[in-house]
Amino acid sequence: MSVKQIPLTCPGHTRPVVDLAFSDVTDYGYFLISACKDGKPMLRHGHTGDWIGTFDGHKGAVWGATLNKKATLAATAAADYTAKVWDALKGTELFTFTHNHIVKTVDFSKDEDRLLTGSNNKTMRLFDLSCPDKEPYIIEGLGGNPKACIWLNNDTNILSGCDEKTVRLWDVRSFKQINTIVLDKPLTGLELSKDQSTLSVVCGNQALFYDSSSLSLLKSYELKTVTNSISLSPKKNIFVTGGEDFLLYKFDFNTGIQLEAYHGHFGPVHCVRFSPDGELYASGSEDGTLRLWQTIVGKTYGLWKAQGDEEDPKLCVNEQNLCSEVAVES
Repeated sequence: MSVKQIPLTCPGHTRPVVDLAFSDVTDYGYFLISACKDGKPMLRHGHTGDWIGTFDGHKGAVWGATLNKKATLAATAAADYTAKVWDALKGTELFTFTHNHIVKTVDFSKDEDRLLTGSNNKTMRLFDLSCPDKEPYIIEGLGGNPKACIWLNNDTNILSGCDEKTVRLWDVRSFKQINTIVLDKPLTGLELSKDQSTLSVVCGNQALFYDSSSLSLLKSYELKTVTNSISLSPKKNIFVTGGEDFLLYKFDFNTGIQLEAYHGHFGPVHCVRFSPDGELYASGSEDGTLRLWQTIVGKTYGLWKAQGDEEDPKLCVNEQNLCSEVAVES
């Protein structure tokens, strides 16, 4: 008998959730940050969804959010023309970097000394976190509004993906474009795998996978619906997508065969991301909620309890409800 997938629902946001990012596994587990149009990015325990805190300071929709590997720093990008860096342990604002347009993406460099941002005036900026008052380096020439701007190859390159038909690779030393991926349709989602070897791209109803060093195409699959986001599991054996039909899909990476499809959201899915251990994936939606889904349905993990355990056979409902109540009180 198959076990039903029961996602953990994490309320607290009041508008669409548009971006998600996990930390690496730390001594205290791993953590999850969400960006929302309500302007209140939230930090949670990654394996349970329990609310930890809200970063309060933006005066507009927050479009992008990320954590450093140890979850000691957070960065956010917002419609108030700023990117902010936060102390994720104390919840306090460390730096505000002013732009001249809406900021859509943020990413910490591997050495965590620099912050990369992408904004809607078709530029990227590199800020020195050791000298925050220093003028940023500016890279011009993005072909549209950025979806993702990512450090690559030990911080020697940057990959930019915008709402256009081109993904661009940049040299950090010269700030010049050195390679491109040309797509059939405008890009809607882009992610770099945990080991940074594989680039996952969605455009229209296509899922495309590229070698991140050569940008050569590895795999190409046709999806059933217009898709907004994609995430490849750390083991690189499955990938998940979410899009305009409100559903979460799971596929076999090697064959492209659909393994599962789940309905849980009440609006288009804007973002999906795998946890660093691959045990779950998170989704954010137009409906204002963040949901956590088991990779292996029925396994004891986080708040889920397998059949035969002392708790509820499918989900520890009391703990889930506590998670929801705490988030609402925020």
